[in-house]
Amino acid sequence: MPDFLYLASQSPRRSQLLDQLGVRHALLLPNAEGDSFEDAEAIELQLPGEAPKAYVERVTGLKLDAAVQRHARRSLPAAPILCSDTTVALGRRIYGKPEDAADAARMLAELAGRSHRVLTAVALQVGARRLAALSVSTVQFAALTPGQIAAYVATGEPLGKAGAYAVQGRAGAFIPMLRGSYSGIMGLPLFETAQLLRAAGFAV
Repeated sequence: MPDFLYLASQSPRRSQLLDQLGVRHALLLPNAEGDSFEDAEAIELQLPGEAPKAYVERVTGLKLDAAVQRHARRSLPAAPILCSDTTVALGRRIYGKPEDAADAARMLAELAGRSHRVLTAVALQVGARRLAALSVSTVQFAALTPGQIAAYVATGEPLGKAGAYAVQGRAGAFIPMLRGSYSGIMGLPLFETAQLLRAAGFAV
């Protein structure tokens, strides 16, 4: 039975959610010396006509591929490697991380007063095996005034977040209803992740 795994994610929320499951983990992140060729922005580029489900599953797989290679280069002890990626979608349109405050304000204005989907893909490399799962949730946003959007963007919370908001943060005040996985919207669906971990031999 594995006693720990590697988490290939810079998201502190994913680390916290693994802690919630009681899973010991070590971060497996790129560094400036040996991993300078890893281009996260290129990995996250959407292909022409690509649907949100295909996009998030493909990006998660590519990120896990990079993490597996990173693990091998560093000659680290063997352990499963977990990777996850989240995207927000309004119809077929994908909302990734905003480029800046103006981009965050644009995204929030487009999401305001509407329902959108949050898709989080999870992938786990266990030796030569790869296990994968997908969580899809629906989030309803209330109508927002330009002043509300500007005040929220000014907090800095939207930056670095898919769709320019954090459900566990101040944006919770904008969400009258959601259906699906709250932890999945945060970035790591606990139910699906626990299923993958059990299949890999973890006691979760």
